[in-house]
Amino acid sequence: MGDGDEEHFDVLTKSGLKTGFSKPRSAVHRDGDYHRAVHIWIFAESTQQLLLQKRTDWKDSWPGLWDISSAGHVSAGDTSLVTARRELQEELGVTLPNDAFELLFVYVQESVTNDGKFIDNEFDDVYLVTTVDPIPLEAFTLQESEVSAVKYISVEDYKHILAKGDPHHVPYDVDGPYGQLFDIISKRYKNNMEAQSLLLQKKLNRYSPISLTADLTGITEEDKEVLVLLIQAARIMDDIFYQQVWCSNSSLREWLKGRDHISELDMLKWKYYSINKSPWSCLDENEPFLTTADSAVKLRPEATKPVANWKGLEYKAAFPILKPPGSKFYPPDMDKMEFESWIKQLSENEKQDATGFFSVIRRHNDSHPNKSSDLYIIPYSKDYSLFLAKAAELLHKAGDLTSSPSLKKLLHSKADAFLSNDYYDSDIAWMELDSKLDVTIGPYETYEDVLFGYKATFEAFIGIRDDKATAQVKLFGDHLQVLEQNLPMDAMYKSPDVIAAPIRVIQLIYNSGDVKGPQTVAFNLPNDERIVKDRGSSMVMLKNVSEAKFKLILQPIAGLCIIKEQQGLVDFDSFFTHTICHECCHGIGPHTITLPSGQKSTVRLELQELHSALEEAKADIVGLWALNFLITKDLLPNSLVKSIYVSFLAGCFRSVRFGLEEAHGKGQALQFNWLFEKGAFVLHPDQTFSVDFDKIEGAVESLSREILTIQAKGDKDAAQRFLEEYGKMTRPLNIALEKLAKVQVPVDITPDFPIVTNLLHKK
Repeated sequence: MGDGDEEHFDVLTKSGLKTGFSKPRSAVHRDGDYHRAVHIWIFAESTQQLLLQKRTDWKDSWPGLWDISSAGHVSAGDTSLVTARRELQEELGVTLPNDAFELLFVYVQESVTNDGKFIDNEFDDVYLVTTVDPIPLEAFTLQESEVSAVKYISVEDYKHILAKGDPHHVPYDVDGPYGQLFDIISKRYKNNMEAQSLLLQKKLNRYSPISLTADLTGITEEDKEVLVLLIQAARIMDDIFYQQVWCSNSSLREWLKGRDHISELDMLKWKYYSINKSPWSCLDENEPFLTTADSAVKLRPEATKPVANWKGLEYKAAFPILKPPGSKFYPPDMDKMEFESWIKQLSENEKQDATGFFSVIRRHNDSHPNKSSDLYIIPYSKDYSLFLAKAAELLHKAGDLTSSPSLKKLLHSKADAFLSNDYYDSDIAWMELDSKLDVTIGPYETYEDVLFGYKATFEAFIGIRDDKATAQVKLFGDHLQVLEQNLPMDAMYKSPDVIAAPIRVIQLIYNSGDVKGPQTVAFNLPNDERIVKDRGSSMVMLKNVSEAKFKLILQPIAGLCIIKEQQGLVDFDSFFTHTICHECCHGIGPHTITLPSGQKSTVRLELQELHSALEEAKADIVGLWALNFLITKDLLPNSLVKSIYVSFLAGCFRSVRFGLEEAHGKGQALQFNWLFEKGAFVLHPDQTFSVDFDKIEGAVESLSREILTIQAKGDKDAAQRFLEEYGKMTRPLNIALEKLAKVQVPVDITPDFPIVTNLLHKK
């Protein structure tokens, strides 16, 4: 066949990324170009068997030998997942959806055969499809040109056959990287229930349960009715968030919840899943605490041809070992390059929608997998329409009931935004909220989108305003402009007009949606740069959450990790004051920037996935700098100086325990390591730490300058180098963490909300 008919492959770099061009199959193998293929293993859980296929006698390689259940090359423009689904259907007549395929690992195969004429440099994406029972052999439809027979074989027997190099089977080196296949399966099914329960209990023990309450005096009966409606709307935010995290998350949630009464292990799985709101553990760098073996069973009779007296194929909804970096905002098999080359073809408006907060990206070809780059945009209002219509109805009802004009405006405008997908007015209304009932509800934070940091997750925080504390914090807002003008960075980067972030301090009575693992103590919103530029941002501090963390976590940490003489300096006032200042400092420093080329951009767009960690570190360290500045100007009591630094040091150990995958943890490691290197933090022979008050001020200032300058220049390379050098685990950090692990100080809290239970119960 001519070059025109020959299959083309995408040529990859040595590290497996697309180069952007493709070549015919024969040329790829002649020149030894890197390309991609898929391996699909069908595994029957009840019998612990793998399905093998026998290659036909006329195949050009390994004719007549037993091999992988199914395999094939990825054609140019196709993705690995589309190929895996297609190969299984073509070779074996098994049609399965995306969630049946679990990507186990990528195997790099490099071989030269046929006297150097055939150079195979191949990235093999190895998939596992887990069925509950073996598929009856007569249910398969074999592709005559490729497959002559199929059979099941036990995992152990197959491993043994390969290890001894049996001539009837295509060879795989079970001692090399490919041996992972057998290791993963055996590890997954060898753990007994007792061991698994112990492990989950240990993970759960890191969270200290606490009841969060608030004073409801001054809340009218009508407000209580409003509260009930708000809580119902907040619960819908939870439903949407579960969907956003990962494509099979909602079905896993139903499955685990429906089984939590079966055994102690099932109860623990559900409990720990509820804290993380996904199968990945927030405190363990998103390592999965469940596997596909724990997952939901799905029946798919139409997957194969029917067989008498067999109900059809049942498979386990697979979940990836690695948490999908694009969550469910993008197709599971889309990479950055595909997205970036696709948006180049879009109009300016479409480009803004594609990279905006409130849309998801989908593929046309999930229904007809044959054409390439077929991405398209769906607004949240359409993708989550069933949920949002119900939430909007509840908010309108609450808006009609409340007598607070600003709350009324917020609830009606937010309900409208849910349906129109335009959040601008409702975000302004949120900033202007002045009511005893404090509500934050809707899509805001972008941490879940690890791919680009573009897409917002739904959340809700409902609380009662603490008027006394709110009056105290006005001081920071009033001095933001002065702080901006005195920031330790070149004057050319300073903003002439910083708008103070109004701060509301609340006692939290309910939260939902994107609140998982470690609990939020404060947030600064909106993230929409248009509003931040015109109106600044607003801030909410959750005082009762802060107090709970201080009492249950920070004090015990200080007792273990801070030198005796300085322990008394750790107090709630300085801890809370720094938290407030941290949030205020998100509002100063570079946001909208001018690149060396003269082009306007934002720090978020330039630093992409590195933005969150660096921005958290900036708010923290500039927060320390700002407190010191306000003390020198006699705006805060001088007695705070030492307390603030020592409380911050204790706080470092608290945040690093969240793991370095998480923006706050990584940002905190960066600060600790810098201050330690500069001698501002000191490690003593008894493994306690102290602050050197002579060095801390200079070290805080130099780190602030470093971070602010990287942000002002939008210099992603510098950010990468800086985070790699400082944002990592080091010996002193490990010393502290090991001490805390031994004594089992909780890492965070898991709240329940008795007020809500009572209100709903009365209702």
